[in-house]
Amino acid sequence: MASYHAPAEWEEWSGWLAAGLHGRSRWRLPPLLMGLLFAGGRRVVASWIRTAGLSDDFQDYYFFVQSVGRRWRELGRRVLVLVLLRAIGKQKRVLVAIDDTPTKRYGPKVEAAGIHHDPTPGPTGRPFCYGHVWVTLAVIVRHQRWGTIGLPIWSWLYVREKDVAKLPKHYDWTFQTKLKLAADLVLSAVETLQNAEKEVWAVADGAYAKRPFVQPVMALGVTLVGRLRKDSALRDLPPREKKVRRGRKRKYGRNRISLAKRAAHRQGWEDVTCVVYGGKVVKQVKTFLATHRTFGGMIRVVIVKEKTGPQFFYCTDPHADVAEIIETFADRATIEQVFHDVKEVWGSGQQQVRNLWANIGVWHLNLWMHTLVELWAWRRSARRLTHRDDSPWDRLERRPSHADRRKALQATCLAEEFSSTLPQTPLPKKFRQLLKRLLRIAV
Repeated sequence: MASYHAPAEWEEWSGWLAAGLHGRSRWRLPPLLMGLLFAGGRRVVASWIRTAGLSDDFQDYYFFVQSVGRRWRELGRRVLVLVLLRAIGKQKRVLVAIDDTPTKRYGPKVEAAGIHHDPTPGPTGRPFCYGHVWVTLAVIVRHQRWGTIGLPIWSWLYVREKDVAKLPKHYDWTFQTKLKLAADLVLSAVETLQNAEKEVWAVADGAYAKRPFVQPVMALGVTLVGRLRKDSALRDLPPREKKVRRGRKRKYGRNRISLAKRAAHRQGWEDVTCVVYGGKVVKQVKTFLATHRTFGGMIRVVIVKEKTGPQFFYCTDPHADVAEIIETFADRATIEQVFHDVKEVWGSGQQQVRNLWANIGVWHLNLWMHTLVELWAWRRSARRLTHRDDSPWDRLERRPSHADRRKALQATCLAEEFSSTLPQTPLPKKFRQLLKRLLRIAV
């Protein structure tokens, strides 16, 4: 087994996560995480095992990732607790984002893989891909210096109904739509966050503005923010009734509201200053209250004038501020950045495993490594995480990328290992400079 000397806080976090596993196998998680951290090239599970020096027990570790996949909910809850302690702190409101992403796979015997729509077809332009689709929940937090950052917690594997029959019967896997899977993830997060006395907001794209997702989430008191279709079946507010009549009060208005017509009208626009994608901008907006059957009553609608055309947003809190709604939906883009980093930096989708639970385990390990690295770098300055002196063409004020933070953690682990093996007497200056150069080359 390779000897990696991780920082004390990292060892504490990995031990906290491992406590969610069975006592006979939990000791395998910390070394596997170090192998994941230092693995290079194609990020298959074999490269994790080889990098960590665990090749003698490679079969046991392949079975171990299956046990991680079966315990994904409990381990994700432990990651969420770390996020609460490290990044959220005393902040009262917590924003979570929901979205789904595919990972391409190859081979006919990959369990739960199927043909799915590919939102990013790339140069080939193929609208479909063969692989897995992951409905993912991430906590969205704002860093004092680096802006909005997404911290992924959980993912549900979406399996098409026609592909469920191909799974072994002892899995007892039942078909659920993406909307139901997303609602289940939010409910799991709300259980932990509300126990910590946090107010929960959830943001999702327009594809999730449907009853199977909206109604269970709203029942827990969660405020939803998202995009509206321009042909949404909106109605005005119900009229005030002067006389008391029999039956329940009217919840929806009598008149239909056309978002396209309201956006085309020249009057009623106002300027609102908000922070979008890290910069302060002025947006021209219209806002009004409306009713919609999907949300079971009144919502606030915001129309934003953009160069590409009007954009329509909703918020289930009718008293929410307009700038707050725009900023919240803009923060949803961080989950897209999470998908990019998880696939490009950590190589999610490259792991060559076929078992259903092994696929769930390796995907979540990549998600949690993303979150743990962000938490480790949370209180560190940009100067400690990046080295811009070798790149004079780069901007010094640019925030460190996720790859920069991963490399900084690698360098810290190697420095810890060197310091533990070197003699107690101070080294000459030339040797110290040589060690620094070697660390820079190694990462």
